[in-house]
Amino acid sequence: MEGVDEVLEKRKAGVIMQNIVLIGFMGTGKTAIGRIVARMLNYHFVDTDQMVEEATNLTINQLFRKHGEIRFRSEEALVVKKLAGRERLVIATGGGLVLNPENVKLLKQKGIFVLLTADPKVVLERVSRKNTRPLLAKGKNMETIMSLFKDRSRFYAEYAEFTVDTSHISLEESAEKIVQIVKEQKEQANN
Repeated sequence: MEGVDEVLEKRKAGVIMQNIVLIGFMGTGKTAIGRIVARMLNYHFVDTDQMVEEATNLTINQLFRKHGEIRFRSEEALVVKKLAGRERLVIATGGGLVLNPENVKLLKQKGIFVLLTADPKVVLERVSRKNTRPLLAKGKNMETIMSLFKDRSRFYAEYAEFTVDTSHISLEESAEKIVQIVKEQKEQANN
């Protein structure tokens, strides 16, 4: 079975990416920005968390409370397998999707990984508006956010091909940056 490195080597050999995979910490705008990017490129938008909710008939919070994170990650992996063969998608991923190397390998076969980042203070402000973050159930504070971010940051850095900081720009400006990245990649592939 191929690993992430082998998939990337094939891409360098001229395989054009068909999907845009948005990775990053919660509250960086993956879903909101992803919808805009999909509309701008006439791609289909999918959100892995939403697909898990549809598959289980449970919200992410309910799934975590009832069955735990391991079950959630299993459902997430099944969603990734369903998406892996599709094209012309903008995929907003859950913040922890990159913790499973198989998820990354499958999505990188046809996808370009764009990391959305934001200043931790901005993330705290954004996630404090909703009660839909099960990993913040114990408290929406800077310490919890920094701990989770520390656990995931090396995965984001390893798998991201491009990064867009969403801290102080609008959703539309963030989407425009991603569209520009995709256009530049297609131009390079055609040369």
